[in-house]
Amino acid sequence: MRKTFVLDTNVLLFDSQAIYKFGDNDIVIPITVIEELDRFKKDLNENGKNARQFSRMMDDLRAKGSLAAGVTLDNKSVVRVDLLQDIGDLPKELFDDKADNRILAAAFAAVKKVGAENVTMITKDTNLRIKSDALGIPASDYEASSVSIEELYSGIGIFEVNSQSIESFYSDKKLEIDSQDLHPNEFVILRDQANPSHSAVGRYDVRQGAVVPLIKSPEGIWGLHPKNVEQSFAMDVLLNDDIQLVTLVGKAGTGKTLLALAAGLQKTLDEGRFQRLLCSRPIFPMGKDVGYLPGDIEQKLNPWMQPIFDNLEFLMGGTDNTRRRGGVTRGMHELINQGMLHIEPLTYIRGRSIPNQYMIVDEAQNLTPHEIKTILTRAGDNTKVVLTGDCYQIDNPYVDSSSNGLAYVVERMKGEDIVGHVSLVKGERSSLAELTSNLL
Repeated sequence: MRKTFVLDTNVLLFDSQAIYKFGDNDIVIPITVIEELDRFKKDLNENGKNARQFSRMMDDLRAKGSLAAGVTLDNKSVVRVDLLQDIGDLPKELFDDKADNRILAAAFAAVKKVGAENVTMITKDTNLRIKSDALGIPASDYEASSVSIEELYSGIGIFEVNSQSIESFYSDKKLEIDSQDLHPNEFVILRDQANPSHSAVGRYDVRQGAVVPLIKSPEGIWGLHPKNVEQSFAMDVLLNDDIQLVTLVGKAGTGKTLLALAAGLQKTLDEGRFQRLLCSRPIFPMGKDVGYLPGDIEQKLNPWMQPIFDNLEFLMGGTDNTRRRGGVTRGMHELINQGMLHIEPLTYIRGRSIPNQYMIVDEAQNLTPHEIKTILTRAGDNTKVVLTGDCYQIDNPYVDSSSNGLAYVVERMKGEDIVGHVSLVKGERSSLAELTSNLL
């Protein structure tokens, strides 16, 4: 039997193509949603883009028939714009001056028409799902791109082997194992069944069909040496020229950004493998925004890019504040002037082509799956992209730990042989940072 899905505004702001994601069922768009989208259409961010795109798409559908009566889409679903329902059927506590309650009234009218078992309210608003459930209307989050964070691919597997296999790995520099459960470039911990302290680590190379040793730099990279096994894995995948996309996920202080920047400097400045190191991050404030910032574009961006500056200053040994210029040390400023280092927000990336660069996108957990796709499709020939972030520290109100773009790309790309992923667990910033991250 056909189902009826009532869509909230935030679903269409998150995914303008959402009406095509519910199969051959009935899609109801309350007129209040159209009115709310109208307020977003002039925004220059992702919400504004999705609002404009959805409005154009609905305008095109008008040529196929009346939106009030319902228009059949190519996938046999029927989309209908529902006029304002009588909110008097709802409890008196749900005032009609609130958009959420008018959307709820449209869902309530659908229930009276086809029955509660055939209607689902789709919204990313937790409170609206609660109110909907209280009224006996089934409600769900929009999960077209969601990934369970507890089941997120870690990029690391543990294999119990005999001691001879470990010795063979050390002597032959590779070990063929049952790869049925391994993804390309998945890291492997080989553990002796008889003696757990006797172990080895490597990476599964799908081309050789075997576990191979990690890429190691005895001198370190820009003064950095891995402090734990996950950082060793991260350093391997960051330095591997065959891997074009790297995702590093971990809590604060695990070294994601620092390792990525060190590897980028190594590959760009020392080895000349790439023409430029490009560092970027989305602009989302933590907590209440301070408002407009004074100065030119460079001065406005400095507070947002300061975390990257801090890590670069650490790697370059910058300690003299008199050498700083707007948050940038003299060494960094020289690299920027030479075109070897570029630091910018993600705001202006649409439409660009980025070849021959080592590109780092920090705080990628604040991006939607569509924004991640936009970034990755900018990569040109000989460009390596590194995405770093913590799926539990999200400032974007339109994504969460399960639906953010970073978690999405980890799961969708894990089977590709040019992609590598590591989940870092142990914090190395300081004992206080590690204690706080674990307990608070």
